[in-house]
Amino acid sequence: MNFCKFAAFLTVLLAGSTAACFAASPESSARLVEFENPLATSQPLQGLLREARAAGRSPAVVLLHGCNGDWQQLDERWGRLIASWGYVTLTVDSFGPRGLKTTCNSGSPVALAFDAHRALNFLVQQPVVDPDRVAALGFAQGGWLALTSVERGAIQRTAQNRFRAAIAFYPRCIGFKDNMTVPTLILIGELDDWSPAVECRNLVEGRDDFGISRRKGEGKAISLVVYPGARHAFDASNPRTQVQYLGYHLEFNQAAADQSIDAVRKFLDATIGGRH
Repeated sequence: MNFCKFAAFLTVLLAGSTAACFAASPESSARLVEFENPLATSQPLQGLLREARAAGRSPAVVLLHGCNGDWQQLDERWGRLIASWGYVTLTVDSFGPRGLKTTCNSGSPVALAFDAHRALNFLVQQPVVDPDRVAALGFAQGGWLALTSVERGAIQRTAQNRFRAAIAFYPRCIGFKDNMTVPTLILIGELDDWSPAVECRNLVEGRDDFGISRRKGEGKAISLVVYPGARHAFDASNPRTQVQYLGYHLEFNQAAADQSIDAVRKFLDATIGGRH
């Protein structure tokens, strides 16, 4: 399976995000954690964990990076922000243990599809996490993986634990043959030429990429937000001017970035609930 044809990402996407400007409460520090015992697997995943500053168990969010693998900057921007809302966050490094730098113009390992659930299995064992309130959040390639993690299919059926919600920023919305099992939010730009909005509209309306409709009324609802005038990487503020990468257009959009932060917070609060 070639994951690259379904998704994309690059360094500018996470080099500087407006998200950090919205944190209001004292931040929690991130600490590096390893998911599995190194003796149990040849490629134990690692990530950055931020614990919510609240007593008892808190809801949590697994963050999935894109094809550039910039997981540390993803934690600095979105992990830090979401933790300030009262959530535990775990930003996954899918590339380091595999010796990868990028998959933006090459194929990705099939095993990547299971990384979200490997992170979930780690989180539900933590005493600070409510195991019944964990969501997946991904960007581009990570967004596609977040959707894959909650689509009714082999990965979801065989999972040891289940996500309760999913959010995908500008994913490729093709390749999905079944319904979503949890409430799902997709955020995308109308002018995105790397992850076309029309594909996501088809997904929401029950059509797959071959034009075959799934049964309406089944599965959980998918909420789609399409930002007018916005392109791929609309939430990345560095650089602010339009750039081209692998032939695709990337551009920061202040209005879309601000609105997406608000949309993410409201969706998380409505689906897994946060403490403020």
